[in-house]
Amino acid sequence: MNMKRWIALVIAVGLFFVSIAFQFISSIATADFESMFSMEQIDDDISEKVIEEGAGTNKIAVLHLNGVIQDTTPSSFINTGAYNHKRFLEMLDKAGEDRNVSGIILRVNTPGGGVVESAEIHDKIVEIQEEYEKPVYVSMGNTAASGGYYIAAPADKIIAHNATLTGSIGVIMESFNFAELADKIGVDFNTIKSGEYKDIMSTSREMTDSEREILQTMIDDMYDDFVQVIVDGRDLSEPRVRELGDGRVYTGAQAQEVNLVDELGSLDDTIAMMIEEQELGNAKVVEYEQGLGINQFLGVSMQSMFRADSDMFEIQDLLREGNAPRAMYLYSK
Repeated sequence: MNMKRWIALVIAVGLFFVSIAFQFISSIATADFESMFSMEQIDDDISEKVIEEGAGTNKIAVLHLNGVIQDTTPSSFINTGAYNHKRFLEMLDKAGEDRNVSGIILRVNTPGGGVVESAEIHDKIVEIQEEYEKPVYVSMGNTAASGGYYIAAPADKIIAHNATLTGSIGVIMESFNFAELADKIGVDFNTIKSGEYKDIMSTSREMTDSEREILQTMIDDMYDDFVQVIVDGRDLSEPRVRELGDGRVYTGAQAQEVNLVDELGSLDDTIAMMIEEQELGNAKVVEYEQGLGINQFLGVSMQSMFRADSDMFEIQDLLREGNAPRAMYLYSK
């Protein structure tokens, strides 16, 4: 490599680090430090931020559920915005156990996710209602479909925006079949298995009728559970739920017409409804946050600097998940 190329390489590396430093400084300059350091730490990994002051000791806790509901650990500290299932369950526990919390609002913005994870959140909500006798309201964001509706079903009240996408009641399991492509490009699959169905949903061959029947039975069982959750939570008849639960999505307005949601409104409207209906006029309204403010800030700053790498980590996670087909309460377009 001649001298000119070395000089060009040094300049490129220098510009790269200058760019990183500039983005980091910009993040610091635009950060809301007052908000960050005003959060009260209630746990090593959970803090609460006051969004509406109150005169008494009672509180309304607002918990945000964003993203696909999966029990996966974020791939790195850069990926701070990913849904953290363990942390969300812990926040529900904290809100339930806190004697000063008189009501809980879940702000749900998710296309759904894993069957087990959705059931765990649903069961935790029911536990809070029964054991602590606290009202739980759900405020739906852009999307609260499939697993998002599953966890909303037991709520004391469901409020959606007019344009919210909800419903998508049902279960889905998918896999790829690369057999024909492999034949064309000359790729052989070698599979050694202990039983006939060990490689069920294999990507290397067509599914057999008996395999399809096995999986359909599983999906039907999970769908029955979904239907029962809505029957119990919404006080609708089973035939009516099955009629509504053909997998289609509804707007918030459509969902209200068929009694899948109670009211139309925003998160602010939901807070106002809880204050009025539960007689919590003096309650302070707080939002539960994940982690310390400064740690969140540093993580988000790093994420903004390495956005391409962060997106790549997420793609790698999806590919790893895709290797193991699983049943999902998930709305996918």
